[in-house]
Amino acid sequence: MSEIEKIRQKKLAELMARSTKTQPEDGHPDSPVELTDSHFEEFIRRYDNVVVDCWAPWCGPCRMLSPTIEAMAMSFKGRVVFGKLNTDENYETTGRFGISSIPTLLYFKKGELAGRTVGALPRSEIEKQLEYLESL
Repeated sequence: MSEIEKIRQKKLAELMARSTKTQPEDGHPDSPVELTDSHFEEFIRRYDNVVVDCWAPWCGPCRMLSPTIEAMAMSFKGRVVFGKLNTDENYETTGRFGISSIPTLLYFKKGELAGRTVGALPRSEIEKQLEYLESL
């Protein structure tokens, strides 16, 4: 087995472990789920209330927002599901939603875009958006 194949196998095992870790028994993740173009649509339609954090690894404000998103995923478990979409790796979804600034949070209600915010907002502002989302 080549060195590249060993690395590939290791990364695949890490991804599989991460995806099973984020799917508790009740089906609602308690941490943000890493999204890709290939399963984005399935994810946003699977849950009633979804927030997708559109980010990139080089983005300082995105890194500042990340711990808030992590904490909110646990706090809102069972009510709102959070996903993370790396805009550098997922051009199709990024273009589809016209994401030109990051971080951008996309709010979905039953698979339909219900709102968006741009910037590293404080938790209280994101919670206001979630209250609105749940009221729809």
